[in-house]
Amino acid sequence: MIYLMLANGFEEIEAVTVVDLLRRADIQIKTASIMDEKLVYGAHGMALEADIMFKEIDFTTCTMAVLPGGMPGTMNLCNYKPLAEELLELRRKNKPVAAICAAPMVLGRLGILKGKRATIYDGMEDELAGADIIKKQNVVIDGDVITSRGPGTAIEFALAIIGFLKGPDKASEIRSDILYR
Repeated sequence: MIYLMLANGFEEIEAVTVVDLLRRADIQIKTASIMDEKLVYGAHGMALEADIMFKEIDFTTCTMAVLPGGMPGTMNLCNYKPLAEELLELRRKNKPVAAICAAPMVLGRLGILKGKRATIYDGMEDELAGADIIKKQNVVIDGDVITSRGPGTAIEFALAIIGFLKGPDKASEIRSDILYR
């Protein structure tokens, strides 16, 4: 099961696009609220009801964690200690992680990006501690860590996750289905 973490202030395009495209690709993904309730509010006022609460996640079945960006959503993710602990545990078990927009900051602050190629929202490169920063590539995959630059790269990011999990043919199929060029 893939879990996409939601915190108040998340970037709506990034969260919804990833969930939508992964489900089209028959990839099991659930949204998980790190807030005190399932209803989470995006950076632009959209309310989204998470599938589950963070504390309900069975991390033994977690195959990937996905972090959407947005502000203050990214800061809320950064400041949520249980998420930090689980992300570090996932990495110890060599489980993949993916983050878009400002959210690679979460991975950077945890040291997950040390020695990895990564990207982030323009102007936030200092948050990628120890990473080999790739500034002008929309999506960067380094092993089992996927990062992306921002809202305008959400489809590419989701397709990269699909390609990583199900192969390039499935990503191409979804790309074609949604008429994305």
